[in-house]
Amino acid sequence: MSPETASLLGLIDRLGVLLERSDVVELEVEAGETGIVLRKSAALAPVAAPAVPAAAGGAASGSADAAGGGNAAEPAPAPAAKSVKAPLTGIFYSASSPTSPPYVTVGQHIKAGDVIGLIEAMKLFNEIKSDQTGRVIRIVAETGKLVKAKQPLIEVEP
Repeated sequence: MSPETASLLGLIDRLGVLLERSDVVELEVEAGETGIVLRKSAALAPVAAPAVPAAAGGAASGSADAAGGGNAAEPAPAPAAKSVKAPLTGIFYSASSPTSPPYVTVGQHIKAGDVIGLIEAMKLFNEIKSDQTGRVIRIVAETGKLVKAKQPLIEVEP
């Protein structure tokens, strides 16, 4: 094993220990073209949970869970809609500052390349640009909340 590989594995082990001792559930580190994501096993459960209410609502058999059925009514137009997904994991912000208006609002028409929000990762704010053109029908991500890579941020209808 090369010294660089041994050093990298040692760093990953130390980061894993720090992750387990903290309240953080996910840690993403990038250096150059190399990146790594460390997650606690508890971080995997919330990712699967949102898919269950949507599936139950789509099957219309989720009457046992009234709250899940209520939330499932909103995603009903989703099959016709396309979503703009987070390109990286971090904290989502819908505006450039707490006193600024949001980049996008429901009903607003956007085009590919328009900024729809910011994601803070590793103390850097990354502009998130739409890869869709159309009318915003739903804003999925909440300001100040963690979003995961590939998670829908907004839904757009062509």
